[in-house]
Amino acid sequence: MNLNDNMKEIVIQQKEFFNTHITKSLEFRIENLKKLKKLIQEYESEIIDALYSDLRKSKFEAYETEIGVVIQEINYTIKHLKKWSKNRKVKTNLMNFKAKSYIKKSPYGSALIIAPWNYPFQLALSPLIGAIAAGNCAVLKPSEISKNTALVLEKMINNNFEKKYITVINGGIEVSEALLALQFDYIFFTGSVAVGKIIMEKASKHLIPVTLELGGKSPLIVDKKVNIDKAAKRIVWGKFLNAGQTCVAPDYLIVHKDIKDDLINAIKLTIQSFYGDNIILSPDYPRIINEKHFDRLSSLLEKQSVIYGCISNREERYISPTLIDSPKMDSNIMQEEIFGPILPVFDFETEEDIYNITSKFPNPLALYLFTNNKKMVENIHQNILFGGGCVNDTVMHLTSPYLPFGGVGTSGVGNYHGKASFDTFSHEKSILHKRFWFDLTFKYPPYNNRVGWLKKIMNKL
Repeated sequence: MNLNDNMKEIVIQQKEFFNTHITKSLEFRIENLKKLKKLIQEYESEIIDALYSDLRKSKFEAYETEIGVVIQEINYTIKHLKKWSKNRKVKTNLMNFKAKSYIKKSPYGSALIIAPWNYPFQLALSPLIGAIAAGNCAVLKPSEISKNTALVLEKMINNNFEKKYITVINGGIEVSEALLALQFDYIFFTGSVAVGKIIMEKASKHLIPVTLELGGKSPLIVDKKVNIDKAAKRIVWGKFLNAGQTCVAPDYLIVHKDIKDDLINAIKLTIQSFYGDNIILSPDYPRIINEKHFDRLSSLLEKQSVIYGCISNREERYISPTLIDSPKMDSNIMQEEIFGPILPVFDFETEEDIYNITSKFPNPLALYLFTNNKKMVENIHQNILFGGGCVNDTVMHLTSPYLPFGGVGTSGVGNYHGKASFDTFSHEKSILHKRFWFDLTFKYPPYNNRVGWLKKIMNKL
């Protein structure tokens, strides 16, 4: 059996297994979430080694941003799943007097999850948690670029779950294309905007619902009356985490002109305090995923005014934290998501200056605003459409299971995390449950002159 036939067979088996209704049992779902958690703990050292090989993540960063956040998500889901799974009662309108109305959550069936390379463990398993919690079967396609983590995921999942329930299929673009040609019941994709458009187009041929977690140029805005040292720490941490290869990393900085120099100096000092004077030797600073992405980032730096950094080593896949001063809006560095340790810096004087810049890059995945001005917070959040973000911090909104995470427009479709993950992989069935002993006879023909009564009843809804 060739690979394509094998994949078709897996989807058929998953649909058949789903139709046994075993996956819909609350006990089954919780049992498998606990099993997944136990497996993560058993494979922890292998996962950490794989993340180091792929991205040179330190043990701390690997646990903080990949393993720990997944375990936290599992714990939260297990704790709340029984409540989430209950039918949700809603009011019944007057036209349906004496009936009961409720919303029932139901899984879709077999879900395809396509994961990216930048957080190859977390962004593979976080949506899988939602798929399991809702009662679906799942095929997980890790990124072939983060090959070491992909192999650990394949080993961990395929050696411990039946493929008719959950399986990992590794491979390159040809595997992804073959999977997208199959009739899954749901598709969850994390990756670039360009590929997200392809996913949506292919899914539309079979009317498959999708969640797309994409990206964009996320602005970082710093007002003049802030604690500059604390702001610098939070900015440096969020921007250079995973060497900037984070979909919600600040993509460019807009700082009030009165504190631009002070903030830049504080950022420089913070970088040095985090990673030392010779950053390439720091055990805490990751690497660019491969030479292709290294070359892309290097090309973005050509003919730019460097404020700080711009030290690189292709053999090491190393690019130091770099600040660029006011690049042209039509330059490549401002025409695409940077996805690396490079931060362009602009200044502003009025809020209108901010809108003039951000309007050139619609629908960012995240927005970060450092200010003590409540009116400015209200204005920025009202006037700029973005996925989510923080006030006086960066990236940390992702860590809360109470906040749905997702984009808007070109930065994505749908959201997940916490209950939102369960909701994403569940279809809401609206149920009206009537009894036989009461009936509104006026709704049946012949209608005669009942329009007046109908108006009175419907106007009370």
